[in-house]
Amino acid sequence: MPRRLRGLQETMSAALSVLDLVPVRAGQTSAQAVAASLALAQRADELGYRRYWFAEHHNMPAVASTTPPVLIAAAATRTSRIRVGSGGVMLPNHAPLVVAEQFAALEAIAPGRIDLGLGRAPGSDPVITQLLRMSGTSSDVDRFPDHVRDIAAIMSADGASVRLTGRGDSEDRYSIHATPAATGAPEVWLLGSSDYSAQLAAAFGLPYVFANHFSGEGLERALELYRTQFQPSEHLDAPRTFLTANAVVAPTSTEAEERMLPQARMMARLRGGRPLTALETVEQSAAAEAEDRLAAPLIDALRRRWFVGTGDEARAALASFADRYGVDEVMVSPVAGAYDAEPMDAADGRVQTLELLAA
Repeated sequence: MPRRLRGLQETMSAALSVLDLVPVRAGQTSAQAVAASLALAQRADELGYRRYWFAEHHNMPAVASTTPPVLIAAAATRTSRIRVGSGGVMLPNHAPLVVAEQFAALEAIAPGRIDLGLGRAPGSDPVITQLLRMSGTSSDVDRFPDHVRDIAAIMSADGASVRLTGRGDSEDRYSIHATPAATGAPEVWLLGSSDYSAQLAAAFGLPYVFANHFSGEGLERALELYRTQFQPSEHLDAPRTFLTANAVVAPTSTEAEERMLPQARMMARLRGGRPLTALETVEQSAAAEAEDRLAAPLIDALRRRWFVGTGDEARAALASFADRYGVDEVMVSPVAGAYDAEPMDAADGRVQTLELLAA
């Protein structure tokens, strides 16, 4: 076992994973932001993190994770051990067959290392949502459960079939395979922050992730519903879940608090319905915060749910968080901001967060 991997497992009772939205800061290009995230994925692989997921968001100035399958493919070719996947693909935006084909291809690129996290939220504003869903019945949110089942079946080695109109005998069955000769399939997870997603994951016997990094509201109830209503399936014989959490870790508590502010201010603007911009640098956030007190209550509320501090402080808090909710894994979204002088094609604060958590 690599020394870094052994060290991470020994310092945390729960495994750690990474959620990446590919943040874009002021003055940074999309190419630089993607390069920084791919370097972060490589570092997470070296440090022993369990999985690395990319989110799906659209038309946001501070987020470049618009196409998880493309980013997963790039990360898979730059890593060797870590599981890579989506957190998640917003299924109503896509035809189920296309999703199945994309992730079957990813499984062929990195066998045994692909996760397909599925969600039903739009991932953007109503205008962009309408543009994304101009694809007929595949965009019907009410058919989300059917589409989850379809994807799992189409990706399997046996594939799926549809019945054509005709005589009604076996010759009317039309076979569908996401890839010609599958030897494995991605692991399917359901994502959400509501009772609906928890109950659907339980009914389907699928692993479930509560999006705590975005909203901690309803966490206890969602986990209770999932665990008490879980039905064993061919995918899973017992409930399996983990939680997401925003984290900013630095050598000192002061630096961690400084690096926390850009993302917190962006989230406060989002929650307050204010115009979004590229992510501010630490210095820009500090200057703006001195004059913008409207965001202060929202930032304070966010800060109480995030894991901000030194490595020892954050590890202890994350371990307590995992124990409290009975999970064996926490997926951290490293949201540390950047200082003005830091290079554009790297994410020093986010790398530092992962390194200090694994130290």
